[in-house]
Amino acid sequence: MCVDVNEVLLPGVGLRYEFVNHEGHRVGVVAQRSGEFELVVYPGEDPDEAKPVLRLTGEEADALAEILGAPRIAERFADLTREVPGLSAGQVEVRPDSPFAGRPLGETRARTRTGASIVAVVRGEDVIASPGPAQGLRAGDVMVVIGTREGIAGVQRIVQG
Repeated sequence: MCVDVNEVLLPGVGLRYEFVNHEGHRVGVVAQRSGEFELVVYPGEDPDEAKPVLRLTGEEADALAEILGAPRIAERFADLTREVPGLSAGQVEVRPDSPFAGRPLGETRARTRTGASIVAVVRGEDVIASPGPAQGLRAGDVMVVIGTREGIAGVQRIVQG
């Protein structure tokens, strides 16, 4: 099922993104120029009748997006690996005795050495999507790796020493 999201410019305010959910309710997110966000619902057809449900700072909106996005990202990778022969997804934990605990991800040179890509780092309840080479690794981090089975095993050997 595809959700049709409409984008509406609100002069002087920001942007409103809206869609109709599976129950027929119109839901909107107002991205304000101030960097804050409002989640709104519409009791009728008039977009000016929006009732605010929740107000979020930019940082809170980012946190909510990560919480909502993390399971969806994992689902999409799982779907992708089923559709593309030879492509797998795996998880590699950074153990306390790893030579890379406390060091930047780029120092592993994992993609260059194995051909596998580290697409996210899960740190407790947080998900760091698309981590860059400067992203620090910590003991207990779990890296989400996409590649061949051999490539994922190679990342595990590198990270776990």
